[in-house]
Amino acid sequence: MERFESAPLPLSPAVREGRFSAADLIFYDVDHSGRSYEALVFLNSPDASASAPREPEAGFAGSFVIFGHGGCFGDEGHCHVPTHHKDPFDSRPLHALTPQTKIVDVGEALGRAAAGAERLVVTAVAMVPGTEGPETMDLLSFSSMRLVAYD
Repeated sequence: MERFESAPLPLSPAVREGRFSAADLIFYDVDHSGRSYEALVFLNSPDASASAPREPEAGFAGSFVIFGHGGCFGDEGHCHVPTHHKDPFDSRPLHALTPQTKIVDVGEALGRAAAGAERLVVTAVAMVPGTEGPETMDLLSFSSMRLVAYD
């Protein structure tokens, strides 16, 4: 997808009142088999796009970068990622295309966005360089996202 917008996430009273020391948005099973890109993350900014300013006033919270593999060029089955190791004592490294977990520090942005709010909407935009400036591209793929706030 080019752009992800979450369903409204309920905020705990502690987050709404600013009683946290740090916060992370965690993106699980991020696909990195395609092209490289940067995912811009915004909080409570429904109109966020690749051209949105990277400023707190625009809801910008941070970003993560994917160094993509550019597709599969191996033999048949080369890019098939096994779902599990057959032996729990197998010490070989995971397949190179095993999906990644990406963490974005959103503590400061969450403090601004959550002040007095009941819910939070997260927007992520996959951005690549274009000939006339940044543009979005259908590259963003992940299984789930979680907001974690720490005491």
